Amino acid sequence: MDKLFKALADGTRRELLDLLFANNGQSLGELCKQMTITRQAVTKHLLLLEEANLVTVVWQGREKLHYLNPVPIGEIYHRWIGKFEHHRVEALNTLKQALEEDSERE
Repeated sequence: MDKLFKALADGTRRELLDLLFANNGQSLGELCKQMTITRQAVTKHLLLLEEANLVTVVWQGREKLHYLNPVPIGEIYHRWIGKFEHHRVEALNTLKQALEEDSERE
């Protein structure tokens, strides 16, 4: 989890993830064309994303394609976000029921 949060903490890495979300399976060259940093910097960021399991690679001949791996993001959602969302949904459901009961009484 630490590598995952560290990878997500950097805006450049989040930008790379956004680029892969928009068009999955891009080469290093394709990603570099869309970034304002050097090729070496993009490579460094991609390696950190790979270590965090946010990006997977597939070799097609001599070309290395980068793919977004949504599983770790899903794990964050279920562990950290989903449990808080449940309470909000329950509160909205309770409010809905109370409002429906009030309108039935009138």
